[in-house]
Amino acid sequence: MILKTLPQLFTVSKVTDYAGIDLSAEYVFTGSTAEEKSLVCPTLSVPTGVLSREDNWRGFYVSGQLDFSLIGILSEISGILAKEKIGIFVVSTYNTDYVFVKENNFMPALGALKRAGYTVAD
Repeated sequence: MILKTLPQLFTVSKVTDYAGIDLSAEYVFTGSTAEEKSLVCPTLSVPTGVLSREDNWRGFYVSGQLDFSLIGILSEISGILAKEKIGIFVVSTYNTDYVFVKENNFMPALGALKRAGYTVAD
């Protein structure tokens, strides 16, 4: 399985609304529940006035379109990283899964995944 890295830093934010956010931009993820509205986007694209934010995330994704019948992909990746005591933040889209780790854990995470047999590409 091939994992592709994302070059930019990301921020996970809690927002009041999505006004002023370019939802057509690359790598903008939103989530809305009864309790909150969340935004994950490149740090340089974070709007002003967010309620709270967590900076310094780096990401990678599983290359290709994943079939919905595939089982255990995130479980395996998260298990490998859990053994290394690396926390993750995951966003799933229709096509694939994006995994974010804190910047200081990025290289150790990729190293652990490579040792487990994953191919990592830019």
